Amino acid sequence: MAMEIHVDIVSAEHAIFSGPATMVFAPGKMGELGIAPRHSPLVTILSPGEVRVQTQNGEELDFYISGGMLEVQPHVVTVLADTAIRAADLDEAAAIVAKETAEKLLADKNALIDYARAQAELAEAMAQIRAIEKIRKKAKR
Repeated sequence: MAMEIHVDIVSAEHAIFSGPATMVFAPGKMGELGIAPRHSPLVTILSPGEVRVQTQNGEELDFYISGGMLEVQPHVVTVLADTAIRAADLDEAAAIVAKETAEKLLADKNALIDYARAQAELAEAMAQIRAIEKIRKKAKR
């Protein structure tokens, strides 16, 4: 029997996933984290990006998060996301529009905008687009 770890992915709106996995990958602030069963305890901040959950049957489930916190215990991984969406449900057109809007705001040096917010919106849109591109590449295999 392969070792497994329980994974919970939740957002402010709802729980998006709860179940066993053999491996979890998450976008940490300092780079991607790989969490296997019996991993050392850890708490860290997550960047916008893709969380991948590998199940015992070899399936890989993809989720997009807009950032949040990750808590790792030896047998439980909890992703507390600001926003969590199944990667297949991402709206590519909306992500592209958000990216273009943020880029225009940042390019207009005369605009009265919150630059930090515009940069955060740009980073989130780019992370969504990257997640969509990864899903497409997987589907082509």
